[in-house]
Amino acid sequence: MGSPERRDPDPRDGDRLDPEGRGPEPYGPDFHGPGSRGPYPHEQPRGSEPLNARSPLGLRAVLSGIALVIAVAAAIVFALGAQGDGSWAAAGICAAVAVIAAVDLVVIARRARS
Repeated sequence: MGSPERRDPDPRDGDRLDPEGRGPEPYGPDFHGPGSRGPYPHEQPRGSEPLNARSPLGLRAVLSGIALVIAVAAAIVFALGAQGDGSWAAAGICAAVAVIAAVDLVVIARRARS
């Protein structure tokens, strides 16, 4: 096996070069990845994520709407069938879930407008 190709040292590497003028070994303790100047190894982002990113607000709105309908229906069922055996507590919990889902829908609507 031949020796790996030597690359010219990058002047920005500064103190990261060893005394012989070589850079850090790939994936060694001093390797920070291509283009990285920080303490964590990483690569540059690929693809067109910032340009084509999709918002999760649509799915979140659908899930909140479903939760709102089910929670309201369950709260009504538990409240009408309340016989003192914990049905009021279940109705209260379902009502709280319905309120949280409604607040989430309001937040989603405000974020979708901005």
